[in-house]
Amino acid sequence: MSRVIIAKTGLDGHWRGTLLVSRALRDAGFEVIMLGMARGEDIVSAAVDEDADLVGLNVGGRVEVVERILDDLAAAAPGVAVFAGGVVPPWVRRRLEARGVEVYPPGSKLEDIVAAARRLTRGAPPVASGLDETPQDRDE
Repeated sequence: MSRVIIAKTGLDGHWRGTLLVSRALRDAGFEVIMLGMARGEDIVSAAVDEDADLVGLNVGGRVEVVERILDDLAAAAPGVAVFAGGVVPPWVRRRLEARGVEVYPPGSKLEDIVAAARRLTRGAPPVASGLDETPQDRDE
């Protein structure tokens, strides 16, 4: 089972998107570790300690905070994928995407976010398989 850290990088009070994404990932078979509002070093530490496959960030403030998290993750946990969501201005989205972060603004489909999580954790079933797989099948 793939492990996903979900964290908010800012102090905004909007939890709806974070909670919906966490629930969708859990229902899709991911193990979700919800940090809530966390400092960058706590997010990186959790990714290492929990042996995370993916980190999901709610961008709730300055892009520089997210970029520091990306730098620290690359040093401490190379290969951990990152995706982000929240109200992200177009210039911030371009900046994060240039760093390999997939960005899902408000209104993104939960199915698309789950599919991205599967792909980013290499847990997606083969496209041509046609077989019904359970999350347990993908772990083998």
